[in-house]
Amino acid sequence: MAEAPLLELEGVDTCYGRSQVLFGLSLAVAAGEMVTLMGRNGMGKTTTVRSIMGLTPAVAGSIRFAGQEIRRLPSYRIAQLGVGLVPEGRQIFPNLTARENLVATAAEGAGRGDPWTLDKVLALFPRLAERIDSMGSLLSGGEQQMLAIGRALMTNPRLLIFDEATEGLAPLIRADIWRSLARLKAEGLALLVIDKNVQALTRLADRHYLIERGRVVWTGTSAELAAAPEVQHRYLGV
Repeated sequence: MAEAPLLELEGVDTCYGRSQVLFGLSLAVAAGEMVTLMGRNGMGKTTTVRSIMGLTPAVAGSIRFAGQEIRRLPSYRIAQLGVGLVPEGRQIFPNLTARENLVATAAEGAGRGDPWTLDKVLALFPRLAERIDSMGSLLSGGEQQMLAIGRALMTNPRLLIFDEATEGLAPLIRADIWRSLARLKAEGLALLVIDKNVQALTRLADRHYLIERGRVVWTGTSAELAAAPEVQHRYLGV
């Protein structure tokens, strides 16, 4: 991994009122790297995402992006710095067309040799191109997920966070999503992926963090995780 991570969390504590969810959590993602955060439901994965994005601010620790401390920044400033989010539940605008959803978040790709545009997003998701003038509420779940990814790409982020992007999708649609992640990684986009599909992620990702009760309990490479079924069973099994 690069000496200076693009995203780095160190000793992060996050609470909801008096209930503490994250306890000294640390992780890092380098430029061009795909990293996962995995764990059972309720272990703090989405809270980690919300802490990074400033939606549920951490109460202690450090969150740095491109060397800048962002823990106390508002969410819109974090997004402007180049952190994109594909949120759990998609959260598209149902009363806008797919085209309007995409254009609404468009930002200039300053410094990018090949910035994300509407045409480039539709080339990534040809199925979405066929529904470009349909209202968001009329898209299938898989099409809405593609739209959520495209909307995040239209911000031209340096880091893209996927929070349960394949949950509840049909196998063929999940395969499309995994292929899109592989292409994004090949293009050099840094990715932080929150998901439960160990088999797919050990084929695609560089490194993994496993979380339990708000603490990182294991970290290693894809080869190390694939070779440790006991670790998978202990922290990811149901």
